[in-house]
Amino acid sequence: MPVPSSSPWAARFDLAQSLTGLFLGLFMWLHMFFVASILISEDAMWWVARLFEGQPLFGKSYPLLVSAFVAFVFAMFISHAWLAMRKFPIHWRQHRDYWNHMTSMRHEDTTLWFVQVLTGFAMFFLASVHLYTMLLHPDLIGPYESADRVWSGRYWPLYLLLLFMVELHGGIGLYRLAVKWGWPAGADAARTRRTLKRLKWGLTVFFLVLGLFTLAAYMKLGHAHAPLAGERYVPTWERPAS
Repeated sequence: MPVPSSSPWAARFDLAQSLTGLFLGLFMWLHMFFVASILISEDAMWWVARLFEGQPLFGKSYPLLVSAFVAFVFAMFISHAWLAMRKFPIHWRQHRDYWNHMTSMRHEDTTLWFVQVLTGFAMFFLASVHLYTMLLHPDLIGPYESADRVWSGRYWPLYLLLLFMVELHGGIGLYRLAVKWGWPAGADAARTRRTLKRLKWGLTVFFLVLGLFTLAAYMKLGHAHAPLAGERYVPTWERPAS
């Protein structure tokens, strides 16, 4: 049953949607930097992976820490999807009215919302596969391990699609969130919105390019390591002297 507009729960759900979206959007960007550590070196990527397992702090890796964090992200992801679906058109007349409204007005922000709906729908399936894999196999994160999953495990088509869906959805979402809550405030609202939109597209292009280079690096490493797929990576400082 829809929540009446006069109910305080409508505002609470709206705030919860904004907060979960903000968390997921910022995490998305940080996650891209973490996985892009492979562009620095294989040792750098190995160290980042062990960092999230608590090795620098505890002196030993605990992959369950990764599983716990992935479970939290998964919960935020499902919660955000449920909260966002409250605003989706559910009847064919609503779809018709929205489509007529979007095509007649040709308002960019209205079109961006439609793109966000489509990418969000695709992410519900694509991101769930990735999160489920990381939840069950947190120990298989590393230069060789991740590259083998991308190449030998044939995950690269999923990651390629997910990259575009995530960056478009997240970038649009953070832009709309800033506009919705009036941040940053300015005397000229129209000028502020144009600045935010340019920033949004600039960040989207940056993270797409970074993501494509990162995926290509994992594919290249996975292709080279395919004959030894399944072998764990050992950092250079832990290898026996030759």
